[in-house]
Amino acid sequence: MTSDASAIKPELLREYSESFNKDRANLIAADAAVSAGVLKAATDYRGVRELPRDFSVELKQGSITNQEHSGRCWMFASLNTLRYELMHRWNLEDFEFSETYLFFWDAMEKSNTYLENVLATLDEPTDSRTFDAVNAGPSDDGGWWQMFAALVNKYGLVPKSAYPESANSRNSSDFKQYLNSKLREFARDLRRRHAAGEGLDALRAAKDEQMSVVYRFCAIALGEPPAKFDWAAYTKDDKDKDGKGCCKSDDKCGKQDGCKCGDECKCEADGKSCTCGEKSGDKKHSGIDDRPVIRETGITPLEFYKKYVPVDVNDFASLCNSPMAATPFGKRYVIKFSANVAEAGDMEFVNVPLDVFKKAAIDQLTAGHPIWFACDCTQFALRHDGFFDQSVVRVDQLFGTEFTLDKADGLEYSDSPSNHAMTFTGVNIEGGKPNRWKVENSWGKDNGKDGYYVMSDAWFDRFVTEIIIRKEYLDDATRELLTAEPVVLEPWQPLTKRCI
Repeated sequence: MTSDASAIKPELLREYSESFNKDRANLIAADAAVSAGVLKAATDYRGVRELPRDFSVELKQGSITNQEHSGRCWMFASLNTLRYELMHRWNLEDFEFSETYLFFWDAMEKSNTYLENVLATLDEPTDSRTFDAVNAGPSDDGGWWQMFAALVNKYGLVPKSAYPESANSRNSSDFKQYLNSKLREFARDLRRRHAAGEGLDALRAAKDEQMSVVYRFCAIALGEPPAKFDWAAYTKDDKDKDGKGCCKSDDKCGKQDGCKCGDECKCEADGKSCTCGEKSGDKKHSGIDDRPVIRETGITPLEFYKKYVPVDVNDFASLCNSPMAATPFGKRYVIKFSANVAEAGDMEFVNVPLDVFKKAAIDQLTAGHPIWFACDCTQFALRHDGFFDQSVVRVDQLFGTEFTLDKADGLEYSDSPSNHAMTFTGVNIEGGKPNRWKVENSWGKDNGKDGYYVMSDAWFDRFVTEIIIRKEYLDDATRELLTAEPVVLEPWQPLTKRCI
């Protein structure tokens, strides 16, 4: 029986109310919060003015993408890093990969891995912590970069035109609800057959039959993915800064005798292979698009990835900044039961101090490459206005209390685990140090400033926990950690939550 000492006493409530109403600031704050909501009431205009949206390093990206009502942020952020490289390699104005293509295979692979994990835990009680972790969201949307890399290695990539979005990729909840229900039914059946004495070979054969049902779910919800497809993309016009045609040719560039570019011709060679013909203003427009075109017929997804994506998804490393005592720096960690593709293995990362973490990010951005990162996007954030900063979202002033959890506390007490992945596409450096970061999100162009957010460097320090870095930008000590003996983390420990 609970004692009266644990109850909220009426006399205390009267005391709380009297104290609240004596402070005029409380009444003003309540008026603002009740009318406009906590975040609008807490927005500090001074903080907004101190966080401009210009950056000393800024990468030119394609159109903003939109994951809509799905938990595919990790996939969108990953594809956004790759499409940037593809666009600049092939001189494309814009490009978007098919997120639905990987979503289909992710659902298939997560289902298979879930059933394999069920087979690996047949003797675990269903109320054990281990089985509870295995059984949580068998095919849920969330994930990490390494899950993305495993899918690309196995299935390749396709452009969005070859496999567009669908109702169930845009809003995945109904599809995943019933797929998860069916998977748990399969888990029950496998465990019952094990209890009845069936061996592992028979159970795995049963699992293979169950996976045919999973395929049917995915194909009905999303449509079957293409085995081959056709693709065409126009490259950008080669023009000078004034938008006028410039002399060029396939081999050697130089003016022809009849060249009309005059002194504005940008060709430096003295050959006679100029192909500009006339100034753009002198041309007769036929209505035919005569830009150079890249064209493929009957190409496979793996062929497309290997031919057109100028980076290897295996050439990246996952860096974490977790100052918890339970995860010392300078070690490699692997998360148990975290794979989506069974044969690819569990998720892993190396934990490094903040200075190493941040330097790697700056080095990669200044070299001209975007960065996948994970954070807690809910903290001190304005979704619509596009800010991540404690000096903009002053909930401490609104509620009259400081928030004193640091990064280690936030992870250990599950207050600020990573839950969302985005892409860094810029950084502002002043006096040799960063003070703000440009963030490409996947929430459409109506959120943030045309889809982009600005993040203060203090917010980066506190809430960004993982970045994906090309191995060439790692220091020697960090690179050595990639092959160190890993420390195994249980699936319920901090740092194991998937990004959605």
